[in-house]
Amino acid sequence: MEDQQKLEELVNEINMYKQQADLIQQQIEMIRASLTEVEILDKTLDDLEEKETVEAFVPLGAGSFMRGEIKNTKEVIMSIGGGVAVAKDIAGAKDTISNQKKDLQDSLDKMMSNLQQVTNVVENLSPQAEQLMSKMRMQQS
Repeated sequence: MEDQQKLEELVNEINMYKQQADLIQQQIEMIRASLTEVEILDKTLDDLEEKETVEAFVPLGAGSFMRGEIKNTKEVIMSIGGGVAVAKDIAGAKDTISNQKKDLQDSLDKMMSNLQQVTNVVENLSPQAEQLMSKMRMQQS
C-alpha cells in the first residue's frame, strides 16, 4: 500500500511539472511572437527611413483597409504602455526597438532555461515511477 501511495504522489508530481512545462511553452510562444513583431517593425522602419512619403494600407477594423499615404516618415508614434504613446524620430524608435528586442531575448532565454529545468525534473521522476510500477506488478504476480 505504501508503494501505491508513493506512486500516486510521483504521478501527481510529474503531471504538475508537465502542466508547468505547458504553461512555460505557451509563454515562450508569446515571447517569440512579440519578438517577431518587433523585428518586423525594425525592418519596416529601415524601409521607411529613406523615403519621404509612402503608400500604405490603413486598418479600418474587422479586417478592412483603405489605401493611404504616410506623409511624415521621419516620426513614429510608439506605445510606451498604460495607454500612453510618444513621438520619436526613426533613430529613437530604433533604439527603443533594440532595447525591446534585447529584453524579449533575455525573457526568452530565461523561459527556455526554466523549461529545461522542469523537463529535467520530469525526466528524473519518470524512471522512479516506472520502477515503482514494475515493483508493484511483480508483487501482484
